[in-house]
Parts: sequence; C-alpha cells; structure tokens
Amino acid sequence: MPKTCAVEVQDLTRKFGDFTAVNQVTFHIEEGEIFGFLGPNGSGKTTTIRMLCGLLTPTAGAGRVLDLDIRTQSEAIKSRIGYMAQKFALYDDLTARENLDFYANIYDVPRRNVAARVRELIAMAGLVGRENERVGNLSGAWKQRLALGCAIVHRPKVLFLDEPTAGVDPVSRRHFWEMIYTLAGEGVTTFVTTHYMDEAERCNRVALMFDGRIIADGEPDVLKTKMPGALVEIEAQPAVEAMEVLRQFPDVQEVIAKGLLVHATLATLDVSASIPSLTNALITRGIRVARIEPIEPSLEDVFISLIEVERRAHARAAFEMEAP
Repeated sequence: MPKTCAVEVQDLTRKFGDFTAVNQVTFHIEEGEIFGFLGPNGSGKTTTIRMLCGLLTPTAGAGRVLDLDIRTQSEAIKSRIGYMAQKFALYDDLTARENLDFYANIYDVPRRNVAARVRELIAMAGLVGRENERVGNLSGAWKQRLALGCAIVHRPKVLFLDEPTAGVDPVSRRHFWEMIYTLAGEGVTTFVTTHYMDEAERCNRVALMFDGRIIADGEPDVLKTKMPGALVEIEAQPAVEAMEVLRQFPDVQEVIAKGLLVHATLATLDVSASIPSLTNALITRGIRVARIEPIEPSLEDVFISLIEVERRAHARAAFEMEAP
C-alpha cells in the first residue's frame, strides 16, 4: 500500500522586499519519514519551516501539511503539528513538570489525560527525579529534551525541528536522535533542519539547501552518487604546500585539509589519467608524495562540492552581466 504525503510543497517562494529568501522550493515528505533539511546559515531553511508551520505567508507557490493548505488553514495546522524552534520558549521559573503541564493546556490536551502524558514525557526525556526542578537550573541537554516533550505533548502527527541540537554535545545529540527514532516508529513524520552531517546521515531523505533553493535531494546514499567529479585523497608532506600546488592544477576544483591528509575534488571522472599528472606536479615542487588514491565521497564532500558549483555559476553570471 503506497504511503501518503504528510507534507507537500510546490514552487514555494518567500520574498522580503527585493530579497528572495526561499526560491521555488518543491518537495514532499511521506508519513513517518524523517526528512532532513541541510544548509548553511541564510540558505532559507528556517523561512521554509515557518511557512509550513503557518507562521509566515508564502509570496508564491503552494504547500499542504496533513492535507491542510498553508495559506488558508494555518490555524488548523498549528494545532496539529509540533514545532521546536531554534530557541524554544521554555519557562525558566517553572519546573519541568509545570512546563509540560502548561503546554498541554495550550494544546488543549484533555485534563483527564494530562497527568499520564506528562509522566510519559518525563520518562522519555530521562527527567525522572528532575521533574520538580526549575528549568533555569537544568543543563542545555536537559532543556533540549524537555523542549521536545513540550512540542509533542499533544501527540502531533508531524513534528518540525529547527536545528534542535545546535550547541549540544555529541552524546546528548545521540540521545536526542534516539528519541526522534522512537517517534518515527510511532508514525510521527519529522522535518528537521541541521548543520551536522552525521545528523543528515540519520535521515531517511535529505534536501540540500543553498541560496534559497534545493540543489539536490534524496536518500543520503543516493546523494553521495551525485558528486560533481571525483574525489581523491592525498598523503603528502608538507601538506600546506601540497594544497597550494593542487589549487593551481587545471582539473582540481577544490582542495581541503582532512587532518594530516588532503582531499581534492577533480572535475574529471577519469581519475586514473589525473593521478600521474598530480603526482608529477607535486614531486616537481619538492613535495614528498606517499599516496594519491580515489575515495568514496561523504555527504559533506558532496554538499560542499555542490555549493562550490553553485557559487562558481553565480560568479560567472555576475561577471557576464557586468561585462560590456
């Protein structure tokens, strides 16, 4: 039986004056799916999520959440989704239990169900024994878990998380993602924006956002096949001088340091023909080359390469516009 869409977006656009924050974005999210939105600051991720949550009206395009129109049924959408903003509005002077009780009231959870639901969320967040502690005294990781509990107190079918783990240590991030997987297992659809590549790898599908547009989307393993060109790993000393030489090589699109190693993205897919030339160029400059070999790209490699392709295209377009 085919899955139904929890979120559908077609050519969604949002402008602020002359600035286009989101530019004709199209995607869909199936029920129960964890959908990742990956992109640098200012790429349009938060603006997109705010339109889907009924907090911003689109300039153009269309979108539906739980089959509700984001333009005309925004209030109905707000009552049926969970939303955890980058700075979730927990009340520091209230206890963890009181915060959960407050949001249960805001979301009209029947009073007969509140006590049991609050106990359930306290256990899920690992806050047993801390439920009567003031939130202002909790660590960032505990606040994060509590914020998620407040966002799902009314059992929403779709959950929007806007960079929920920013500034949280790796262990706490892992625990948070275990909570997300638990919710997905219960059929909750999750839309999560993130800067972290390891979190993007945890999603069922990922959309790569840049300059207000989606430049690629798909399952993480499929996205890795969209690398523009080929990636080689170079072990050479001194590494800094090696990077400078590689940047001058015609087929090399990008060079980055990876610890003591160097990764270079080649414009050509014929790596076997390029490696001897690269090796010779490095040796000629007095650089000791231990090895140069092709490697499989990570999601980070693909994302950075795709962004560089976009930036070069923008630079060319700007140059052509300014040329006489």
